[in-house]
Amino acid sequence: MNHSRRHFLSQQAFGLSGVALAYLLKQDGVSAAPAKPTLERPTYDLLPKRPKQEPQARAMISMFMQGGPSHIDLFDPKPELQKRHLQSFTGDIKYDNAAEASAKLFASPWKFARHGECGMDLSELLPGLAGVADDICLIRSMHTGVNNHGQSINALNTGRVTPGRPALGSWMTYGLGSESQNLPAFVVLTDPTGLPVLGVENWQNGWLPSLYQGTVVRPQEPRILNLDPPAHLKGPAQDRFLSYLGQINREHLDRHAGELDLAARIQSYELAARMQVAAKEALDLTQESEAVHKLYGLDDPLTRDYGSRCLIARRLVERGVRFVQIHTGNQTWDHHGNIEKGLPAVCKKVDRPGAALVADLKARGMLDTTLVHWGGEMGRLPVIQNEKNIGRDHNTYGFSMWLAGGGIKRGCVYGATDEFGHKAVENVVNHYDYHATLLHLFGLGPEQLTFERPTGVGSLIDGQQTRVVWDILERGQPA
Repeated sequence: MNHSRRHFLSQQAFGLSGVALAYLLKQDGVSAAPAKPTLERPTYDLLPKRPKQEPQARAMISMFMQGGPSHIDLFDPKPELQKRHLQSFTGDIKYDNAAEASAKLFASPWKFARHGECGMDLSELLPGLAGVADDICLIRSMHTGVNNHGQSINALNTGRVTPGRPALGSWMTYGLGSESQNLPAFVVLTDPTGLPVLGVENWQNGWLPSLYQGTVVRPQEPRILNLDPPAHLKGPAQDRFLSYLGQINREHLDRHAGELDLAARIQSYELAARMQVAAKEALDLTQESEAVHKLYGLDDPLTRDYGSRCLIARRLVERGVRFVQIHTGNQTWDHHGNIEKGLPAVCKKVDRPGAALVADLKARGMLDTTLVHWGGEMGRLPVIQNEKNIGRDHNTYGFSMWLAGGGIKRGCVYGATDEFGHKAVENVVNHYDYHATLLHLFGLGPEQLTFERPTGVGSLIDGQQTRVVWDILERGQPA
């Protein structure tokens, strides 16, 4: 039987006010923890943790464009492709859908122009991004090398193509905790059209304790269900009730020491109680000015949904949330056909709000410490798929994404694909290089993101031969 959070609160044993003093003392470092034997099982929480090195980034917002945005049509102009439009491609190419494959080259139907003082080439489909070109770093040489959506999503989101591993947001909150104890550390903002490919696996905790899994905020009101207690329990009545439940709950946990799922469940529902005030305030967009609403496109039905979620992401990070991921819907960017209508439509939905997020963070002095990511799990091929309804097939051998803030160099273009946009050929950035660079920006060494599990020690990097991409960082490589 499915139960609401309210039903769980009324039936289970946990508390808020009864543990408030101990919690606050622990948070402030006042309560000295007794020495523990080395064989005692570790405990886990979301209190802020100091990284190994001084971090440049403190929070991350990832705008994940599931399906594979066509880099050839958005970020990576190819004059040679224009010259050889509809001629046969004679090189090696790997199709995902061989039945609809074609060897005919297909030039971008959209014009490119230089933008910003940096002179960044961007498509006419991205006028919003063009306005913040000097604040972003465009990487044109991403590579995962696995042509299916699921495996490439796993590569960029968990470090490996295989399933079952912790998501990036779970690793970040495991290694760093959260600046807020009244909001989830890892928040997922899903699309109203549905979940992306792999569904909830995109924010799974894998083998990490379930405390570190992502918390979904709904794309429509009420964005979090059952936040309000029933009228007869509001105020002191609820405090007394939760205090009593807290006492029983602690006794139960003491009898089951080391049960991580139980501990995580208790902490999750204690967080739910604290969220009754904090989450409603954080998700209340009526507190923002008309100018901010307009900046994010809340005045336009085409951009209202995505703009609202970008604005919520800023408000969450502003209040101490560590990692926010904003998803587009299932296969939104997967233009195997009808690309000339489909690509402009999805660009109109996300371009203005995504650029607004960068501009707003910068205006509030938050961009320096907030890392912003925009990109999908793949790009598209330079040849036609489906000649009767032209589209492009998958390409994970060379594609684009952009980063901003959090120590990333501004007005930067890095890496290159070949003359047709098929393969990354200059300064290739593999998914594990991307992750190593993120860890560096957050002050984390690979050894800080390890977790012992029955089959061995796992980490985000897992011993891969990685490199920090120093050329895209403001500080660069130490001498």
